[in-house]
Amino acid sequence: MASLRLSVLDLAPVGPGVNPTDALRSSVDLARATEAWGFTRYWFAEHHNMPTIFSSSPAVLTGYIAANTERIRVGAGGVMLPNHAPLVIAEQFGTLATIYPGRIDLGLGRAPGTTPETVLALRRDLANAENFPSDLDELQRYFGDPHPAQRVRAVPGAGTHVPIYILGSSMFGAQLAAAKGLPYAFASHFSPPELVRAVTHYRQGFQPSKQLGAPYVIAGMNVFAADSDEAGGALFEKSLLAMARSLGRMVPGIADLDDAELMASPLAQQARAMLVHTATGTPARVREQTLAFAEHAMADELIIATNAADPAERMRSYALLAEAFRAELAA
Repeated sequence: MASLRLSVLDLAPVGPGVNPTDALRSSVDLARATEAWGFTRYWFAEHHNMPTIFSSSPAVLTGYIAANTERIRVGAGGVMLPNHAPLVIAEQFGTLATIYPGRIDLGLGRAPGTTPETVLALRRDLANAENFPSDLDELQRYFGDPHPAQRVRAVPGAGTHVPIYILGSSMFGAQLAAAKGLPYAFASHFSPPELVRAVTHYRQGFQPSKQLGAPYVIAGMNVFAADSDEAGGALFEKSLLAMARSLGRMVPGIADLDDAELMASPLAQQARAMLVHTATGTPARVREQTLAFAEHAMADELIIATNAADPAERMRSYALLAEAFRAELAA
């Protein structure tokens, strides 16, 4: 699969004892490295009220990374549109596209990316998700060429034509992306069940648009590459434990469980099922698993998540992945 592209999904993880400022600077280091290795894009996902994930503001982080790199595409994977007014997102990403022309992406999701209590703190309504298609239309109008009769414009933003990607983990996103002729990014790195069904529908139902003439699929995958299979597996187990703790934040009694008890709980099994599309081990083994997943997902591009709190472990994993795909990344 010589045409396969690889990209980075960064949650800006901050582990125990890690200075948050240093953790965010490590994202710059990773972006610069992956740019040099030939990765296609570097995206941040919007999450709120999560103590170990610092990607609450994708627009700000996009600007931070774009300012410290030269060529790699940068953006949101994605902005949870129900949390925001479309005009504000158009202004934010229109500003970024004006400063960094030809480098900014905007992935959009319709989930809140947080708890109901946090949605209220954002001054939003859970019912806003029902307006996602109309909000998308509004956003596309703001990015388009301004019309003389248009009373409200994104300034800056109008005429920037920022490319939009639809994110999803269900048939809804696949149907919308196909009907609108937009690229589709599936969140298979944490929500795998509908992957094949959704991508199949998207490819079969795709309608060409001004932005995109043929279907384009990005699939999320977790990768924990290391110098040995055992070390890669250990990295994955640490990530699994962190996800189980995150899932258990609102469950009474979970905070009192030690690591061994938590990993024996149903929450760990739930986390393992969510992270089923994960490659671990040496570069050769990771390459084999990654290519098999790309074929399974019918993907043009894989966006790789390595949710390791230790910046050095994360950097090493991406370096070994780049080694495994040196020929593809150089193409």
